[in-house]
Amino acid sequence: MATTVTTDVEDAPAAPDELVPTRRSRAARSAPMLTFLARRLLSSLLVLLGATFIVYMLFAHAVDPLEDLRFSTAPNAAQLIAERTAMLNLDVPPALRYFMWLGDVVTGDLGSSWRTGQSVSSMLGSAIPSTVTLVSGSIVLAIGLGVLVGMVAALRQYTRFDYAVTFLSFVLFSLPSFWVAVLLKLWGAIGFNDFLRDPTISWYMIAIISVVGGAVLSAIVGGARRTRWVSFAAATVATAGMLVFVSETDWLLDPSLGIAGIALLGVGVAFAVVALTAGLGNRRALYSSLTTVAVGAALVFPLQFAFVNASWLLILGLAVVAVAAGCLVGWLFGGDDRAVSMRASAITAVGVGAFIFVDRVMQVWYAYNRASQINHRPISTIGAQTPGLRGDFWIMTLDQFTHILLPTITLVLISFAGYTRYTRASMLEVMNQDYIRTARAKGLSERVVTVRHAFRNALIPLATIVPLDVAAMFGGAIITEQIFGWSGMGALFITGLRTADAAVVMGHFLVVGSLLIVASIVVDFVYAALDPRIRVNA
Repeated sequence: MATTVTTDVEDAPAAPDELVPTRRSRAARSAPMLTFLARRLLSSLLVLLGATFIVYMLFAHAVDPLEDLRFSTAPNAAQLIAERTAMLNLDVPPALRYFMWLGDVVTGDLGSSWRTGQSVSSMLGSAIPSTVTLVSGSIVLAIGLGVLVGMVAALRQYTRFDYAVTFLSFVLFSLPSFWVAVLLKLWGAIGFNDFLRDPTISWYMIAIISVVGGAVLSAIVGGARRTRWVSFAAATVATAGMLVFVSETDWLLDPSLGIAGIALLGVGVAFAVVALTAGLGNRRALYSSLTTVAVGAALVFPLQFAFVNASWLLILGLAVVAVAAGCLVGWLFGGDDRAVSMRASAITAVGVGAFIFVDRVMQVWYAYNRASQINHRPISTIGAQTPGLRGDFWIMTLDQFTHILLPTITLVLISFAGYTRYTRASMLEVMNQDYIRTARAKGLSERVVTVRHAFRNALIPLATIVPLDVAAMFGGAIITEQIFGWSGMGALFITGLRTADAAVVMGHFLVVGSLLIVASIVVDFVYAALDPRIRVNA
């Protein structure tokens, strides 16, 4: 029995059309994420709208812009009250005044301060950079130190180091920020400035600091008793030698790292980076990082000529060049793990470049300390810069550093405790998971198990609090700014409350609320990046 197969000729041209559903499927795959993003933005905007209404109503009922005139004895007090009432529309119900303010915001007008006549946009434009300068460094240091110390405490669970970190974290977490700031002004500024008159360290202070430093390092290193005692002795002797050098040479009056110091610190960074990213057994990564240190040390002297007319743009450009040079060195060493060598060399190059920058800033310390505006008291307790001080880029950079030092330490100490506790708890939970035991059973090194498998998953809970903390801190460290006389977002908010200026307060709240909305959306995408099981379009 024969079978006849017929082919429809009209079906032949249909093959190219099969590509069209593929294009549509790609668009369809991105549709859930776009829908999710649009839904989150819409809901967040509704929340922000409701929050601004609540804040405006609370402000309108809690603050009286006519308070100073109601108790005034001026003969034209009634006229002044009528004029201010008309200017601020106080005869209009607060709910209607809110919608009048909202209509102006939609058109891009945040209003003006009725006290000074200055626009809120310009006030925010000057306050936001000041807060960014104050908060950015403290956020990076608090997160970096908190995560590092919390991870080490988890790996050294129930040791003396773990107990000490737990105790210190609870103490710092419970301390009020204004008390920490006042103590830092007393000891970190006034006490240190007095100490610089004769920077000689007594022998018993050298002994105490050296023993404490040795005990901390031995607790971090851990291991057998012999290993702990060796690390304790080495750290104690090294700390004592450093303190004796600083005391006998008056290093604090004219500090510098020099080529030898930069090279020594760079070697330490190279070993630390390779140990964390590749393992010290990876010789190519280690040699490429050490080569990067040697190149950086060799360029210290030639870079002094480039630093004559320095600017932040030049420093940023040199940082990019340093990263590129580190990647090039790692690439030239080749091997199957070329990418690992490039990453380790690039990070080491950034560290060496930072040491070169710090050394150049140190070189102007002697002249800065003897300026008439400084008068041998370099650590400032108030303001963002020294009035009347003139100098080049390096003098002004050092002046900014001496002013921002104490506020940054205050914010770091308060935030550090929370990040340490979160990291420790998260790391302990992850280290007890089944996949960690499976990774160890497969024969992976402890470094790989800790850094690649445990650490990434331990960061997931931190992804919830870090973006929100960053957004909240950019709203202004109100207490810290008030104590140290820093004109940022916090000071702007306090000024608006004291002067009963609704436009200023609402402008501040609008910026902070918008940052919190962005941060909450960023949290979702960070979750998806850290945990493959979580997808935004799931």
